[in-house]
Amino acid sequence: MPPSTGLQNWEDLDPARHPFSWDEDEEARLRALVREWVPPVLSGMAGRWECEYWCEHQIDAIIRGRYGNWAQGWNWCYRYGGPVGSWVTATSSVTTPDETAARVVAALLEWREWLERTAQRFAELAPPPEASPKDRSWHLERACVRLVTHSLDSGAEGGWHRQAARVLHWFLTTTGMGRAEAEQAVESAIGGRFKSWVTPGRSLIESIGEDLAVGLTGHAPYQDHSERAALEDLHDRY
Repeated sequence: MPPSTGLQNWEDLDPARHPFSWDEDEEARLRALVREWVPPVLSGMAGRWECEYWCEHQIDAIIRGRYGNWAQGWNWCYRYGGPVGSWVTATSSVTTPDETAARVVAALLEWREWLERTAQRFAELAPPPEASPKDRSWHLERACVRLVTHSLDSGAEGGWHRQAARVLHWFLTTTGMGRAEAEQAVESAIGGRFKSWVTPGRSLIESIGEDLAVGLTGHAPYQDHSERAALEDLHDRY
């Protein structure tokens, strides 16, 4: 699980701001770097996995140093609310040099793909700059519903609701909102209504989306507006 303070700002993660070049040579180089830090003898439960945690720490330093801080989420495992399934924890993912290297590569690419998919959703769901308060309310409500679903679809288990809140916070900052204001808006709308390990019903998600929209615009969002049917259909297909 990555540091809780390291994924706060979307600007640090946005794929558009942080290019990523990948090919067979780069993959081979990363695998070689990882293999060098896998201990020949692991600690296991008897040794409190000291070697495994040490190895993960060294790998994390390699990845951040080589690709930048955007890559720090490479080990944000689904068990802790993240979107990554290729790397679970050091205790189970650090094994042989070859197996460990393969998991690291898969996890890094999985994280990058999720960031790119998230950035695409942000662009699709952003309210138009010229939107009226009523129109903006509708866009924000729909964005909230779809981004919460985006987090649920990532496969996150325990702590999924923290991912949802973080994604909503990121999204609001991409619309021009300050980080503190965005954090307060998300907290006010969710307010402990999502629970770890509990999949929320559609009505709860939509209620939170409406609360977020009203809190930010002072206007209730349109419901099933015929003029927006095509846009609803587009968003529902992605």
